[in-house]
Amino acid sequence: MPLTETRLRALKPKDKSYKLADDRGLYVEVTPAGGKLWRFRYRIGKLEKKLAIGAYPDVSLKAARQATYEARQLVAGGGDPALEKRKQKIKSEFLSAQTFETVASEYIEQMMVRNGRAEATIVKANYFLEQLAPGIGKRPIDQIEPFEILAPLKRLEATGKHETAKKCRSFASRVFRYGVATTRCSSDPTSMLKGALITPRVTHYAAIIEPLELGGLLRAIDGYTGNSITRCALMIAPHVFVRPGELRHAEWLELNLEDGIWTIPEGKMKSRRAHAVSLSKQVVAHLSDLADMWGAEGYVFPSARTSQRPMSENTLNAAFRRMGYSKNEVTAHGLRATASTLLNESGLWNPDAIERALAHGDSNAVRGIYHRGKHWDERVRMAQWWSDYLDELREDRTCVVAKFASR
Repeated sequence: MPLTETRLRALKPKDKSYKLADDRGLYVEVTPAGGKLWRFRYRIGKLEKKLAIGAYPDVSLKAARQATYEARQLVAGGGDPALEKRKQKIKSEFLSAQTFETVASEYIEQMMVRNGRAEATIVKANYFLEQLAPGIGKRPIDQIEPFEILAPLKRLEATGKHETAKKCRSFASRVFRYGVATTRCSSDPTSMLKGALITPRVTHYAAIIEPLELGGLLRAIDGYTGNSITRCALMIAPHVFVRPGELRHAEWLELNLEDGIWTIPEGKMKSRRAHAVSLSKQVVAHLSDLADMWGAEGYVFPSARTSQRPMSENTLNAAFRRMGYSKNEVTAHGLRATASTLLNESGLWNPDAIERALAHGDSNAVRGIYHRGKHWDERVRMAQWWSDYLDELREDRTCVVAKFASR
């Protein structure tokens, strides 16, 4: 006789477990402790199996019958309800251990470190993870909803860090897409947040683009009285067109002073492609002096604390501040804009040669080859001309503009 809610409530425990059948393989097992457990008995071929459905009254009679119906449908289709339940349990346990922080750390290690991304890029990724971790770090990645991600991003916005908030959202999106690719989650919830953040105002690195002012900066560098390695980096930086991070991470093994070539490996380049820098006679002389003073091993510009690390990313800008230049006047990165502007204004050089010297990207794979390819000979001449011109700016305090325009 099928069970009823009244009969179920009236069931009492006995010394041993006992069973009462309902219908179509469903029954309730009453334990000595008073538990009332739903079970479904079925067969897979000649093998009898059981499926645990839950405990009464948490699972009502109606719910137990519905679960039984669904299980019977699965069996009829060739499935095994107990096996499916076990698989779901394993999946649930696996996913619950896959927190955002776990997957993000794996993404950084597997997709960034092992793929040779630049050290600065990896440092930034870890910084973005630090910003997101308090809010969603411990949450299973497959359970995170858009509002949970928006909360820490809005907190960053509230402090004025609009660009950081935007980049954190982008980083989180890459982590979720990696999670989808590795079966840890099914979608990227950050896609719902496009348009929810303040668009940061584009700001450019402060740069000197007037020849007379550039001459003054070069004379200020000559008079710098701080660390000798920092002074050498300051003297070289205006000549070589590279990003500050690429200069800081330069190693002696990358330099061929005899041929005047600095080959930067792809792992240190923003473009992810190796880049060759033509070194003028002036730059080679500065580097030779530095090698004589400190040796030619390891980093060219090591940290003041340890030779095993490059100088800090703030070192050059701090030196500019010490020389009396504010962050709105001069930045290390702005020296690239200085070179680009004045080289283009000279009218002497092919714009493509200038772009390649700056290692700017190109959507065309052939045009995007920087390493001693097209325009290399022109770049060699341009590098030497630029260094000679900087020397003139340093020495000539009054006629710089006229001489520049007449070339």
